[in-house]
Amino acid sequence: MSGFTVVYDACVFYPAPLRDLLIRLAASGRFGARWTEQIHGEWVAALLRDRPGLGAERLAKTVDLMNVAVPDCLVSGYGHLIDDLALPDPDDRHVLAAAIRSGALAIVTRNLKDFPRDVLDEFDIFPIHPDDFVLDLADLDPTVVIRVAREQRAALRNPPKTAEEFLDILRRQELTGVVGFLRDNIELI
Repeated sequence: MSGFTVVYDACVFYPAPLRDLLIRLAASGRFGARWTEQIHGEWVAALLRDRPGLGAERLAKTVDLMNVAVPDCLVSGYGHLIDDLALPDPDDRHVLAAAIRSGALAIVTRNLKDFPRDVLDEFDIFPIHPDDFVLDLADLDPTVVIRVAREQRAALRNPPKTAEEFLDILRRQELTGVVGFLRDNIELI
């Protein structure tokens, strides 16, 4: 594993294409990705609210696969930190507590407003949108991002996706910068 760690917020695990990309990137070993059982509980509950037909058992299997794909991903022992933290949404304090406990550099979230920079600065943690996070990874190691995108696209077999169709999926995940980077390397994905 490389020398930095991030915590993934629940909102980046739902929808599935964004979750798939971020888990595949974490499994590359280029950085450490961490989350908690509580974070799992949030995204699973949101998905079951929107799509109850998926079934809790199926999502429990997804959770297990995520935890196996990224060794040492689960953070524990952070509960005592929660009450002393202040965020706009008190329900997000557990994410910051997990980031503090794991020594994370950043919280990868689509809800940047929920993690104000001035609050996180006290802990030397910054909030980052997944698009910016993946672009930063591409700056550090473009081959990893390209390889992961190629693998993700290849896994979409029912039906298979062209490179353009795959980029459209990523665009719908608010990954416009990543789409631009991958479009410049489209022959490799």
